[in-house]
Amino acid sequence: MNKARRTAIATEIAKARDLIEQLRDHMSALESLKDEEQECYDNMPAGLQESDGGEKILDTATMLEQCVSDMDEAIDQIATGMDEIEEAVAA
Repeated sequence: MNKARRTAIATEIAKARDLIEQLRDHMSALESLKDEEQECYDNMPAGLQESDGGEKILDTATMLEQCVSDMDEAIDQIATGMDEIEEAVAA
């Protein structure tokens, strides 16, 4: 592998790491929204929790929780892949 390709790879890895940080920021925002939805549901009287609106809030909180979990897993896998690429390029 020549120097130009190594430099190009390093540049793209750096850009990808910046994107990962942006994804982590969005993931954090989604997690905060999930917490707000869950808190809203938890503070509802039991009768309202069982209503369509209450169920919708709970479903939204559950979906947000799954989304955050999936994003976290995907980010970790991408970061691991980039680490492996960097090791291969350095070798």
